[in-house]
Amino acid sequence: MSRMERDGEVLRLARGLYQLPDAELDANHSLAETAKRVPKAVVCLVSALAFHGLTDQLPRHVWLAIGRKDWAPKPDGTPIRIVRFTESLLHDGVETHLVEGVPVKVFRVAKTIADCFRYRSKIGLSVAIEGLQEALRQRKATPGDIANQAERGGVGTVIRPYLEALTANG
Repeated sequence: MSRMERDGEVLRLARGLYQLPDAELDANHSLAETAKRVPKAVVCLVSALAFHGLTDQLPRHVWLAIGRKDWAPKPDGTPIRIVRFTESLLHDGVETHLVEGVPVKVFRVAKTIADCFRYRSKIGLSVAIEGLQEALRQRKATPGDIANQAERGGVGTVIRPYLEALTANG
């Protein structure tokens, strides 16, 4: 591999992770790269909002959810931000999508919105509200589904006023 890298036949992305120099990259290439590096992790928060098309922001880091006792990956390659979830919350509402042929675990839209309100101090309340507004506007999640996920995550009372305000007129 080192000879191939030196000759320019492959590019080294991270330890043990290589790519062809002329490979076509997907818009979500960084998600595929981190899924290969951290296979137990689930894409969450701002990265999941961007994946589902619910924010205009381009996250500087890939936000990953891992278990409370899981080892955090070493910084190498794509910058990542780690958030620790309990096992029940980590496995609830996960979808698997293929990105560049790599299975990437991402939280569903309603779960992502509820998690954004749970971690509003880390990502900002405005980001959470924007995600909620876009999810409802694009009809990617129902208010009931979002409320159920928020209750499971312990933020039902936090998200309820925003849901009521945004759904008051239909």
